[in-house]
Amino acid sequence: MNTKFFSNWVGRKSDVHDPILTVAERVEQFNLLKAADAARALAGLPQEQAVAILDRPELHHAAAIVGRMPVEIAGRLLNAASNDRVADILHEMAEDRRMLVLGALDADARLAVQTLMGYPPKTAGSIMTTEFVSVSSGWTVAETLDHVRRVERSRETVYAIYVLDPDSQALVGLVTLRRLITGEPDAPILSVAHKSAPVTVDPMTGQEDVAQLISKHDLLALPVVDDAHRMLGIVTVDDVIDTMVAETTEDVHRFGGMEALGKPYMKISFAGMIRKRGGWLAALFLGEMLTATAMQHFETELEKAIVLTLFIPLIMSSGGNSGSQATSLIIRGLALGEVRLRDWWRVLLREIPTGLTLGAILGVIGVARIVAWQWLGFYDYGPHWMLVALTVGVALTGIVTFGSATGSMLPFLLQRIGFDPASASAPFVATLVDVTGLVIYFSVAIVILHGTLL
Repeated sequence: MNTKFFSNWVGRKSDVHDPILTVAERVEQFNLLKAADAARALAGLPQEQAVAILDRPELHHAAAIVGRMPVEIAGRLLNAASNDRVADILHEMAEDRRMLVLGALDADARLAVQTLMGYPPKTAGSIMTTEFVSVSSGWTVAETLDHVRRVERSRETVYAIYVLDPDSQALVGLVTLRRLITGEPDAPILSVAHKSAPVTVDPMTGQEDVAQLISKHDLLALPVVDDAHRMLGIVTVDDVIDTMVAETTEDVHRFGGMEALGKPYMKISFAGMIRKRGGWLAALFLGEMLTATAMQHFETELEKAIVLTLFIPLIMSSGGNSGSQATSLIIRGLALGEVRLRDWWRVLLREIPTGLTLGAILGVIGVARIVAWQWLGFYDYGPHWMLVALTVGVALTGIVTFGSATGSMLPFLLQRIGFDPASASAPFVATLVDVTGLVIYFSVAIVILHGTLL
């Protein structure tokens, strides 16, 4: 990137809504810089622009950028940023640097950030913001509107105003901005609140459950409350989207048979890429060695009926494909709450007939292919070609059924023992089904071809 051009760009005095460069475009520009260069550039921007950039989760290496700033500048910018974003940034810092930056924050901001950092990752408490608009239940609509005007710049969202009991500070109602604006100025604030009780979660609720609640109730923000129903913060829909995108990215990486990168593809080092991918590949390779062991076990049968080897790739790929399909469906179903752990037996009862049907379809296609090649003279499968065709057809039915059943049950098993179901990667399922598929194939061959080829 042209450093002189970027320096000129940084020196501009336009605000974050400049039509030439939006905040998102500025973030993209910063992502092209090394952390040290980005730190100098960010420190040189007007505070409002710098804070707007820091507040974007799309900014790569935000912790490294802040860590390379003078502590007093870092503290000034983070004081003006949203507390939940500050907590995310500090989480990624080294302990010694984190303590220095925390010390530079205002007392209120420091307390709020430390509270957020105290919650376990991937919970409502860890992704909530403590910056929301709340008013006393004794206020009027006019008083509430005046309050919103005073504090709106320091709050993440004003789409919803939370009404609290003046004594216990418990959440008693919720007022949307639309109902507030259309209410009579002298009317009590509770008169324009929703009649139904607000949907809430406790801070230990998992982020996936939070996302499902926001989607189910079509919310822009979800209140987080303690055991006494006191407001702790809110989880906004954009926070949920950001966390779920990151979670989905990790799941995609795992499902592809590797560790989650944790960084953009172009930002991870060569050594990091090898480390993330090599371990899984080695494990899968060791698993595939069992395939060679299975073939060695049936070495005698292979010598007698070499024609069987022609269909090994067909058999293995069909079982792996069916298993991967089932695994993908169940992992997604678990993520969306469409199926629960207790539904495993219902899933199995669905997958067995599904696998039998799909396997029969593939079996018919396999038999038809052998018959066609034999009749058309493309290949001679020997005098017992009809039995070979039957072997392939029956084996495909069994292997696809086994693959579907195994692939659907593996995510349940992983979740039951406390692992992420997405760890049931497609390569892992395919490796597992490959080995058992060969055993099924040769077992069927021994039964059908006994006394002829075997």
